[in-house]
This record gives sequence, structure tokens and C-alpha cells, in this order.
Amino acid sequence: MNASTVTPIGAPVRRKEDKRFITGKGRYTDDLSRPGQAHAYFLRSPYAHARIRTIDTAAAAEMPGVVGVLTGRDLAQDGLGGLICGWMINSKDGSPMRAGAHPALAVDTVRYVGDHVAVVIAETLNLAKDAAAALAVEYEVLPAVPDLAVAQAQGAAQIHEAAPNNTVFEWELGDRAAVEAAFAQAAHVTEIDIVNNRLAPNPMEPRAAIGEYDAGDEAYTLWTTSQNPHVARLVLSAFVGLAPENKLRVIAPDVGGGFGSKIFIYAEETVCAWAAKKVGRPVKWTCERGEAFLCDAHGRDHVTKGRLALDAQGKILGFQVKTIANMGAYLSTFASCVPTYLYATLLSGQYAIPAIYCEVDAVYTNTAPVDAYRGAGRPEATFLVERIVDKAARELGIDPAEMRRRNFITAFPHQTPVIMCYDAGDYAASLDKALEMADYAGFPARRAEAERRGKLRGIGLSNYIEACGIAPSAAVGSLGAGVGLWESAEVRVNPTGNVEVLTGSHSHGQGHETTFAQLVSARLGIPIDQVTVIHGDTDKVQFGMGTYGSRSGAVGMSAIVKALDKVEAKAKKIAAHILEASEGDIEFKDGRFSVAGTDRGLAFAEVALNAYVAHKFPTSEIEPGLKEGAFYDPTNFTFPAGCHVCELEVDPETGTTEIVNWIAVDDFGTVINPMIVEGQVHGGIAQGVGQALMERVAYDGEGQLVTGSYMDYQMPRAEDFPAFKVGMTETRCPSNPLGMKGCGEAGAIAAPPAVINALADALGTQDISMPATPAKVWAIAQARVTRQAAE
Repeated sequence: MNASTVTPIGAPVRRKEDKRFITGKGRYTDDLSRPGQAHAYFLRSPYAHARIRTIDTAAAAEMPGVVGVLTGRDLAQDGLGGLICGWMINSKDGSPMRAGAHPALAVDTVRYVGDHVAVVIAETLNLAKDAAAALAVEYEVLPAVPDLAVAQAQGAAQIHEAAPNNTVFEWELGDRAAVEAAFAQAAHVTEIDIVNNRLAPNPMEPRAAIGEYDAGDEAYTLWTTSQNPHVARLVLSAFVGLAPENKLRVIAPDVGGGFGSKIFIYAEETVCAWAAKKVGRPVKWTCERGEAFLCDAHGRDHVTKGRLALDAQGKILGFQVKTIANMGAYLSTFASCVPTYLYATLLSGQYAIPAIYCEVDAVYTNTAPVDAYRGAGRPEATFLVERIVDKAARELGIDPAEMRRRNFITAFPHQTPVIMCYDAGDYAASLDKALEMADYAGFPARRAEAERRGKLRGIGLSNYIEACGIAPSAAVGSLGAGVGLWESAEVRVNPTGNVEVLTGSHSHGQGHETTFAQLVSARLGIPIDQVTVIHGDTDKVQFGMGTYGSRSGAVGMSAIVKALDKVEAKAKKIAAHILEASEGDIEFKDGRFSVAGTDRGLAFAEVALNAYVAHKFPTSEIEPGLKEGAFYDPTNFTFPAGCHVCELEVDPETGTTEIVNWIAVDDFGTVINPMIVEGQVHGGIAQGVGQALMERVAYDGEGQLVTGSYMDYQMPRAEDFPAFKVGMTETRCPSNPLGMKGCGEAGAIAAPPAVINALADALGTQDISMPATPAKVWAIAQARVTRQAAE
């Protein structure tokens, strides 16, 4: 579609921002240089757990080109606080979570390999590295606890004094008595043990930061790779104590992917901003990929036991869950809410489960912090639900699709036993469409044909649901959130009729510059190339909550709709005066204001010009100009849902798994740009398949990271996938004006159980864990061959 034309909602418009990205014209943090900047290099702990006895900086400070050497004691002397966790969780006994201190530079103790010990600032990065090698640090090595299985054991080394038994909280949700009653009357009980493997986020652009201090204005500027620059400014101001908010500007320019890992406030950007004043120079740091593996917040890492109570017909009566969640060495910014309110509240899945009870222990280990990664709690919940439902179907001899159909929620709104009230959906419609697109009925014939070729063929379903657009603020506040989760927008109409949209959402690959402009184009009847979207700068946008949890459409665009409502209302007043008509008679359609029942009218640009000329309307009644802002706080979460089908083949001789067909049918509510939505689905599936088949962060017994590069941490490639077949169903979300639900995390949530269910079907066993590597699959396949030969 041509950018010079009006673009309706639902049109597959090519992304406006892609031209600068694919021609090397992007403006990423590492592309920026400030006059006189120096370069930072962080000395990191080589030990998973140790006391810092001494740090001798003298030799390093005398090295060529060194501008400064700073340690945790320097930070403490300046009165700066540590990094925070912004979501309070209370244990089942009502006590608050036990969060240990998290200094940006370690003071007395390091708690994981890669923990920040000191920073060297020099004229060049290589000079900073050379000087760091001259730092003399005396460590007293302490016992390390990298293994979640033993972290709470009697006698395990204590990681934080504030958290006995390395336990941050012991939390619960649901009705234990109701679940016990359900199991007492169950005709069948299915049990499952699951490890949700730890993942590294691996965005294309590593993190980076530039801190600058203006002594004249006594103000800081921080350029950083952030998904929410306003929250970064808030934390650095109110909690770290770097500067008042009006003296701190945070800019997140182009950001090359995040997947959750760039939501958080890390040590490096904190130190760069602080150090800029200390050394009197701008300070730049760019993460190397090895550092990213060590120190970017990891995702997942749950160990779970689930029990499902069913009647004789396969109807679910109750669900009991116990999860131990790895928090790593420190509580990251949103870590505490991921295994609690973003996880347990989705344990009903798409099913009408009368009783659910979940317990979660959050545990410290001597590993990198764990926080939100694409989906954040929802993938962990979906994997558990879809695996145990599939296992129950196999045990009861019920077709997995039929098992799901028997338990679907069919009436809305539906109040689950775990807080969430689903507002709209049609789960059977997604299942039916997916089965049709996958030729589910023809699978037995395809399996038989594969057997003739010596291959094992399997098919797996995943009926996922997620909660997006996390809100309303009052609700999340009652659950422990330290901030509100509304969004802001400002629409500025210029005198010539082009429009600037300022949004508190942030784009790091989602295509906001296109979809947000597309909304404005459709609403105001102006070409999309006359709309500019501005985000990521706290000096331009008053405040915003950033992008994560698929909130940009349902929350961010809804704020834009509210601002557009105000623009249209004021423009109608102006048009009425110019056309000498009653305001009630003014109609606005296709970019034109007209008097109802006449041919008299004005184009949008003409009204915009008159708004600023202000000759023809009484300014005592209407202020000149055409600029409106709005804040939007949703009334509920949104609940995207769908059905993914994975069909695969296993070569029993090599253990290799080939995905031969993938069907994704999703209900995202209103879709603004189907091309961008489909791309989001593709990317999410790729990440989910990566978790299912190959990705896993691993530490050895001493807490050393053994998957610290792409030589050891495998990620999927294009050759690992078939052409995805994407379909959609639609039930509009009733809780926002656009009817949107969110699409960014769906594939990553749906894919892992679809793959593992398909593998279980192919291999004839439910005892298969992620990642299902060729070695693991080969061993299972060979055991199957041996078992069949014995029979």
C-alpha cells in the first residue's frame, strides 16, 4: 500500500521504519558518540560466590589512557542506592518477600560469575581492558549454590543474609480445600514433573549505554537500550538517587530487539550515568556477546510438579501445582511477579477448571538474575497446562483434540479460580480451524507413510491463552506492583495538517512507527506518510510505561484513540465556526468536515490551519491550536488465545527432529496490520521451538557458565522450520476501544508444548523434557526400538 494514501485498519502496510534499518541508517545507542567520550569496561567476578577482601586500583589507575577506576565503595560513598525489584510479593503467611541488597557494583560479596566488581574508564575500550587486567582483587571463595534442586536444602550456602534457606518467598494462589475435595472424588489423576529450562534472551542488539553530565545545568543524560525509558528514569531518580527526575533525561533510540531483557534497570547504565559526573566526561559502554550471556537477565527456570483430577469422561475437576522458581543471585526489576501473578493466574488455560491451587517458592541461586523473557510466566503456565492435559488424554484413551473440546470454556465472561476474568473468546473456533488447516483427520495416513520410510511421525496441539496489556493500575497495585500500568499519548496536529504522535510505548522491533501511524491515518483520513511517531525520549514524551507484555496496541494505541477523540471534538468546534453551522451538524468522515445534508465542508488540513490562524473563531470559547493528550488505564487484561499444531518427524537412527508442518490459528481481536502481526507470530514460534529443541543455559557445579557463547548455546535457524501456515479468528476485546488483544508473545507461549506433545506422540512416551536435543531423542527412540523388539 502506498504511504501517500489513507491506510485503513486491517491493511497490510509495509513498515515505514524498515528503510533506515536495512540500509544501515538506524540510530542505535552504539552508533552514537558524544564529544570527549571515554569508554567503560567492567571487571566481573570469576567466582560464583566470594567475599571481596581488597581491591587495589593503584596500578590500573596509572595505566595509559585511564580516566578513572571506580568500585562499589565509591558508589556507596556517594550515597547511591542499589538496584530494586519493583513488585512486592507476600508469602502465604503474609510476610513480605526477603530481597537481598543488589548494589550496582559489588561492595563486600559477589554472588554469580559476571557480578560487577569495578569499572575502568579510559580513552579507548582496549585501554580500559588493559587497565582492568592490572586490577588486583583478593577474593575469599565461598561455597556456591548454582543448582535449584539443592538451594533450599539444609546446610546449603547462604546467598543473602536476608533470605534464610535462600528462599525469597513462599507464595500461594487458589483454594487448597476445594482442590483436595476435587481429588477426593476424581476417577483419574494425572501427574507430571516439568523442568522449564533456563533461556538466554539474545536480542540482535546487545545492551549499551552512554552517560553524560552537564555541569552547567547540573543534569544527566542517559542513552540506553531500554524498553521503558521513563521507568528507567524513575528508578534511577527515586530509588538509586542519581538525580531528580527533572535533572535526568533518558533516551532510548532505535533498539534492536529486547524480548523482555531490556525492560530492566541494570548495573551498567546506572554506573555509566553516575561515572560521567565522577570523571567529567561522557562514558560509553557496549555489551559484548560474552558479557550478555553472563549478565543479561535470563528467563524461565522453573521446576514444577502438577496433578490433574478428572472424572471418568475426562472432565477436569481440579488442578494442583507446586513450582520452585529460580531467581538467580538477585531480584531483578520485575522478577518477583513472573512466577506468581503472571504465571499462576493463567493455570486455568482455556479450560473450565472448577478448582486450582498453586504454590510457588522463589529461590536464590549463585547464577545470573532471572526475570521476564518473551511471554514472562505465560509460557511457563501454558507448557504445564498443555502438557498435563495432553498426558491425561493419552492415559484416558481420549483424542487430544476431543479432550480439549470437552473442557473448553464456552460462556463469557468467565471467572477463573485464579483471579483472571476472561472477557471474550471462542476457543472451539480456533481449534476447529487449526485442525482443518492441519488436515488432522489425515494424520494417521501420513504417520503410516513415515513409518515405511523408517521415520517416527507425531502431531501435537497447544491451546494457549495469555494475559496481555497488564492492567488496570488499581488491580496490579493491589497485587504488589510498584507502578501503574496505564499509557499516555499526545497528538499534535501541525498547521499544515501533518501529525506528530508522542507515545509512552516504546518500539524495539514491533513496528510502532507504522501501526500507530496507520491508526491515525485511518482515523483522520490523512496519508500515513503525514504521520510521525515519537517515542523513547523522556524530554519529549511526558511519561509512559514502555513496551512489554503485548501492551502497546491494547494500551498504548487506546491512549492514542482517546487523544484523537479530543482532537476530533475540538476540530469540529473550529469547523462549525468557520462554516457558520451548528457544532451538532458537523460530520467528520474520510478526512473531511462537512455540514450534514449539504456540500459545504473543509478538508482536515484546512481546519488544522484555521486552528492556528485563529481568525475565524472566538478564542474566548476555543483556544488556538490543535494538540491533545490522554492517559488510558484499561479496565481489564486482554486475553489472546489460539491453537497451534506441530507435526514433526524423528529419525530414530540420529535423533534429529524435523518439523514438517506448523499451523498457527490465533485470536488477537482487532488486527491493525496483519503483515506485522504474522511476523510477530513467526518470531515467537521460532523462539518457542528454540526452547523446546535446543536452547538451555547451563552452569556447572561451581557456578561457572558452560553455555557462554553460540558455540555452546544453540539457537534455531531458518532451516529448522517449515513455512508457517497462519490463520486467525476474531472475538473483539470489550475492554479497550479498538477491540485489540495483543500478539507479540503468542508464538513463544504456544510453541514449546506443541513441539513436546508432538514428540511424545512420535516417540510413544510422555517422559521427554526440554530441550529435546538429538542425543536425548535418540536415546528415547533406541529404547523404544529395544522395547518393541522385546515385545
